[in-house]
Parts: sequence; structure tokens; C-alpha cells
Amino acid sequence: MNWNQVEGNWKQLKGKIKAKWGDFTDDDIDKINGRREELLGKIQKAYGVGKEEAERQVNDFERSL
Repeated sequence: MNWNQVEGNWKQLKGKIKAKWGDFTDDDIDKINGRREELLGKIQKAYGVGKEEAERQVNDFERSL
């Protein structure tokens, strides 16, 4: 699944997103609303990782779908 598909199916993927990033609240997920850059920033802030690690996590998530 490419990111355009992820973005388009964001609400349907909410459970998978929460499973991957359990510290995110429903409100966090709603605010991200499928925007990749917003997700990267939230991962960096919530988990204290750098941009490269956040990118790796998002890429892994995208490939797993």
C-alpha cells in the first residue's frame, strides 16, 4: 500500500496505527489525519526518536499493510 492509499484509508487503519504506536490517543490519530509529516513529528515527539528512526518506522508500517 502506498502512502496515498494509507491517507485515503486513515480512519479504517486507526486500529493498526494504535497497535503500532500505542502511545497515540484517538485524538492524536485524528489530528494526524493521514499526513505523513505530521505522523513523523508525532512519533519523534512521543517516542523521543530522530527523524531517521521515525521514517524507518513509518516505512515499516507502510510495507506491512
